[in-house]
Amino acid sequence: MNSFIGWIGGKKLLRKAIIERFPVDGFNRYIEVFGGAGWVLFGKEPGKELEVFNDINSNLINLYRCIKYHSEELQKELNWLLVSREQFFDNKCQLEVRGLTDIQRAARYFYIIKVSFGSDHRSFGTNKRNLLTSIEYLHEVQERLKNVVIENKDFSNIIEVYDRPGALFYLDPPYHGTEKYYGYDFGIKQHVDLNTILKNINGRFILFYFIL
Repeated sequence: MNSFIGWIGGKKLLRKAIIERFPVDGFNRYIEVFGGAGWVLFGKEPGKELEVFNDINSNLINLYRCIKYHSEELQKELNWLLVSREQFFDNKCQLEVRGLTDIQRAARYFYIIKVSFGSDHRSFGTNKRNLLTSIEYLHEVQERLKNVVIENKDFSNIIEVYDRPGALFYLDPPYHGTEKYYGYDFGIKQHVDLNTILKNINGRFILFYFIL
């Protein structure tokens, strides 16, 4: 199935090639360390293995959790939204306001992703969009996430917590030189730390890297 959102560096077109590189002898836990839009998670067939989806972005993880546990309420919150430049920037401002419920915050973040140009969260996209179709699709996303553990941890911590023989980590970190587009600090030190950690894990990993 498809992801329900776009994302900078999303792997919609490469997910099949990535999944083909999964270990043929199997694994008992699958962990996406830098989750984003989750194209690989949504592209793989659910199995008996533990599935973990992680991202450091708290707004993104709140959205995933609201879809998993409160999809119907989230859809109701989204139904009144229209595609407009004014509402896009209103939602961006409201996202920073204290006092929003998790569902209200998730609705605004979902709207910002769907309406922004290239899912960049910053600029209003002027191409044609059908929000209703995206909102209705959330029921299918909820079903796919029902057995997925959703985490909001730093990459080093999520690897430490879930590392075991039999674990498969899929990692698609911010690309070197493009970190500013992801909204959180991930510089040279973090790239070096990730390299060091992966050299010493008990499980296995697939790392997608792109250097500009």
